[in-house]
Amino acid sequence: MSSRLAVVLVNWNGWRDTVACLESLLPHLPEGARVLVCDNASTDGSLQHLARWATVQLGTTGFVQLTRAQAEQGGTGHDPQLVLVDTGGNLGFAGGNNVGMRYALRHGFDFIWLLNNDTVVDPNSAPELIRTMQADPRIGMCGSTLFYFDTPEVVQCLGGSRFDLSQAVGQPIGYGQPFDRQMPASLVTSQLAHVSGASMMVSRAFLEAIGLMDESYFLYFEEIDWAIRAQGRFTLGWAPLSFVWHKEGGSIGSSHRQRPSNKSLSYMCVNRLRFTRKRVPHCYSSVRQRMWWETAAYLKRRDWDAARIYLHALTGWRFLLPSA
Repeated sequence: MSSRLAVVLVNWNGWRDTVACLESLLPHLPEGARVLVCDNASTDGSLQHLARWATVQLGTTGFVQLTRAQAEQGGTGHDPQLVLVDTGGNLGFAGGNNVGMRYALRHGFDFIWLLNNDTVVDPNSAPELIRTMQADPRIGMCGSTLFYFDTPEVVQCLGGSRFDLSQAVGQPIGYGQPFDRQMPASLVTSQLAHVSGASMMVSRAFLEAIGLMDESYFLYFEEIDWAIRAQGRFTLGWAPLSFVWHKEGGSIGSSHRQRPSNKSLSYMCVNRLRFTRKRVPHCYSSVRQRMWWETAAYLKRRDWDAARIYLHALTGWRFLLPSA
C-alpha cells in the first residue's frame, strides 16, 4: 500500500483507553504510517503514563514528544512511528485533531485517520478505509463500521448518520442492529449526511480544498459542519469491513443509549443552535421550536438539570446552568 497514512488520536484524561487503542492499532498499520496522540492538557498525568508505556513497548527511540508549536511546524523531520503532542490546553475535539492534521499536512501524508482514543480497531480497519478511498477519488471523508465495545456484535453506526436539518437531529445508520455483510455500500452512502468522528478518514486533497475542522464548536457538530462545507466538491464514503469497537463517551459522558452527561448535553444544545445559525439559518426557527418541545419533555420527566441546560441554550441566561 503506497499511500502514506497518519492517524490522529485526541486524548483528554483517558490514557488507559488510549493505550488500549494503540495496542490494537500500532502492530497492523501500513508501512510508513505515523500515529499522533494529541493530549488536550490532561490532568491525570496522561502524557507521563503514555511516555512510560511507549518506552516499555517501543524503546526510547520508538516515540517522540513534541509541543503544539513543534508539531504544527512538522516536528523534527525524522519522527518515529508514535508522536506524543502536548497541545498546551484543552482545545476540544476539533482543535486537538487540527493540531495533528497540521502536522500531517506538513509531512505530505495522503490520508489522515481521525480515530477516537476510546476505540479498539480490527487489523484491517486502516487498509479497508484506504482501499475504499483509493477506489473513488471523489470520496473526501470515509467512515468505518462502528460497534459498541460492550456489545461487540451490535452496530453503533454504519459510517455515520442521517441528519434532519429542519430539526438539527442526527440518526446513526444501522443503529442497534447486527451487522449485515450483504448490505450494499451504496444503500448506506446514499443516506450519509456526515461521517462519524469516532472513525473518520479524510484525504489530503479534501483538507487542502475544504480546510480543517471549525474549532468554534469545541465539541459536537464539527462533522456535519465539515460535510456541508464539502458538499458538491467531495462525496462521503463507508468502508464496510473497517471494523472499530467504540466505548463511546469515555471523556465527557456522551451516549446514544442513555441521557448524556450535563456537560455533554450543554455542548450539544449550544452547538445545535450555533450550527443551524451558521449553516442553515432558514431552519433556525424550526430547530428552536423543536428544542422548546424537548425542554417541556424534560420538565415532564422532572429532569431539572436537562431542562435548565436547554433553557440556557435557548435564552443565553447563564444562571440557569446546573452548578455541576
